[in-house]
Amino acid sequence: MTFDMVLARARIAGGGGDIVDIGIRDGRIAEVGPGLGGDFPVDDLCGRLVVPGLVETHIHLDKSGLTDRCDCPGGTLAEAVAAVAAAKRGFTEDDVHLRASQTLEKAIVHGVMRMRTHVEVDPRVGLTSLRALLRLKRDYAWAIDLSLCAFPQEGLLDDPGCEAVLIAALEAGADLVGGAPYMDQDSHGHIARIFAIARRFDVDIDFHLDFSLDARHLDVEEVCRLTDVHGWGGRVAVGHVTKLSALPPERFEAVARRLAASGVAATVLPATDLFLTGRNHDHDVPRGVAPAHRLLAHGVTCSISTNNVLNPFTPFGDGSLVRMANLYANVAQVGSPAGLASCLDMITFGPARLMRLKDYGVAPGLPADLVVLDCQGEAQAIAELAPALRGYKRGRQTFERPAGRLLRP
Repeated sequence: MTFDMVLARARIAGGGGDIVDIGIRDGRIAEVGPGLGGDFPVDDLCGRLVVPGLVETHIHLDKSGLTDRCDCPGGTLAEAVAAVAAAKRGFTEDDVHLRASQTLEKAIVHGVMRMRTHVEVDPRVGLTSLRALLRLKRDYAWAIDLSLCAFPQEGLLDDPGCEAVLIAALEAGADLVGGAPYMDQDSHGHIARIFAIARRFDVDIDFHLDFSLDARHLDVEEVCRLTDVHGWGGRVAVGHVTKLSALPPERFEAVARRLAASGVAATVLPATDLFLTGRNHDHDVPRGVAPAHRLLAHGVTCSISTNNVLNPFTPFGDGSLVRMANLYANVAQVGSPAGLASCLDMITFGPARLMRLKDYGVAPGLPADLVVLDCQGEAQAIAELAPALRGYKRGRQTFERPAGRLLRP
């Protein structure tokens, strides 16, 4: 068999540590096995780990890079929403495109090849950000597959005219719909309207949900109920769900079983959730990060994601999902080899399941969307923050980051 190129001496995530070659032809993986050498280009990986392109399921490209425009001394969620709402009134399509492209490029060189980004649409910003990200989706299709989730950050029912803009966004090309029920007084009414819109357009749903530490009221239960009613299992995700971190074990396990039974996926956002939650505590500050590894044990599909980059919600970030998975492992006190490997899974195969990607993995016939990490195993990738050295999108190299080396005297 002939190949366009071969990635030689690779270890594949989930492959048990065996060293194999990966033959690529016409943008797809043609063969995986030992000794595929021949008269074609070869990239010798020297036993490094190869993973399918990393998957980011929850990020806000449209409002990234705003730290120089917003003053938020209190650091609260309400303050961040208000500051960005004010800044958003001055957004232009070119402004959003520029900031979003800068953030997207950071993610790409860290190995992200599939991404779902939330896009704010409402009567103030209209479809400005959506139009910018539709351009971005086309501009960077050579390196990343971008999915756009239109959502009402400032509420839906309590924001007259917002639903019309949300519908217009789906008509204009948004790929799915999102919601933020905690921004409306009637959170269940908000959830019901989002499900109705999703059914009308036959799209998936991704909620910002249960974003506080007061677990007396959980909207996730209503999301699960309506997922069952509408038969939307496998098509609904909930992000943040920080209230789950405040539940006692027996209550947590009941919610976890409910999520698994309904087919509702969960995304944890450790950077933002650590930064924003627990600010009313002056000591013994809670972490406020939902324990995704415990959800996994109950069969819930989980992902670890970035959320915000360089704005009032999260005034730091570099687009690295490996860094985010390492942060989660630290906060959640996950340290066993199997636990660390599960954190890598939550930035690869877990989010691929969440996004219903049918063409994901490292096997013959699948797209050659591959990332080389500077390590030899899954646990090591997370424990040592292994950098992405290079990536191949549909068999074409899209970035490189030379490995560090000592310059001995």
